[in-house]
Amino acid sequence: MAKQKTILFACGTGVATSTAVNATVTEAMKARGLTFNSVQCKATEAPSMAENADLIVATTPVSSSITIPVIKGLAFLTGIGKEKALDEIEAELRK
Repeated sequence: MAKQKTILFACGTGVATSTAVNATVTEAMKARGLTFNSVQCKATEAPSMAENADLIVATTPVSSSITIPVIKGLAFLTGIGKEKALDEIEAELRK
């Protein structure tokens, strides 16, 4: 069985928008038959936490030094490009 992947949800404070995006992504991926571990953090914490994650969904810019995939989470707040972002997340989880 493949190791369950971890998504790091990053926002400015690690509380408000990361919680909303986490809930939306979790529900959408469950509907697509996927589960994952989730961790929320401040965008400034993302570089030090990235080594323990497979993917970052960020609602604010994160360091360019991060080497794992970063998906812009703003689509989950505006609704614009939401399905595309969900498709990108699904593709990363299925790798």
